[in-house]
Amino acid sequence: MLNRRVLLTGSLALLAASTARAAAPLRVVASSVPHAEILGFVQDKLAPDLPLRIIEISGDIRPKRLILDGDADANFFQHVPYLRAEEAELGVRFAVTATVHVEPLGLYSRRVRSLADLPKGATVALSNNVTNFSRGLKLLQENGLIRLAPGRDGTFATAADIAENPKSLGFVEVAPPQLPRSLDDVALSVINGNYALEAGLDPARDSLGLERAENNPYANVLVTTQALAQDGRVLRLATLLQSSETAAFIRARYRGSVIPVARG
Repeated sequence: MLNRRVLLTGSLALLAASTARAAAPLRVVASSVPHAEILGFVQDKLAPDLPLRIIEISGDIRPKRLILDGDADANFFQHVPYLRAEEAELGVRFAVTATVHVEPLGLYSRRVRSLADLPKGATVALSNNVTNFSRGLKLLQENGLIRLAPGRDGTFATAADIAENPKSLGFVEVAPPQLPRSLDDVALSVINGNYALEAGLDPARDSLGLERAENNPYANVLVTTQALAQDGRVLRLATLLQSSETAAFIRARYRGSVIPVARG
């Protein structure tokens, strides 16, 4: 009888904890634009009853650290190659629960009006993190400015993999949030879509070269811990982020500067 009481008490405690967690706000860390705006649409228009607390960030904060420290439950700001690189550094494995949109990487300049006008010896600013630096090199290659060595155009290409550089371009590494500001100092800057939007740039209109969305491995994802991957709040948010309604909102609001993965 005592064992049955202990088991019953334990079961009731687990049920109470599960019920309390389901009612608590899901704390999601998100970049201001477009991630927090997309989450705001989901919360306001699709699921006002979903307990959701959006924690907006800007600058070079490491949101996964907030999850590991228990200050947040999920994040929405990154693509999978960036996530995998940080997982290797942190020695943990997170759970990807939704694939939402692509923010095409773009080439921007205040000094030239076309890539053909880029002078020899011009300086190009790229992200100082490994995955986006490599991604930037591939975009430069797609636009005919450099050529990477055969077989070296994978996820983690480096400057050492540049086989041809006909314009003798120089490269500087800049923290991603600072890339828009680098436009005053360099001839060309390779800027992430969210930071371009935050800086008032319109990637579809202002870029001199824009990443293609088709078969793009850099789609932005909703990430949480393995323990919360099957949490009802997370599963519902993931479904809503991948819905046709959210896709329509992204298309209407960002007009090609952010492209939804969902085709609905």
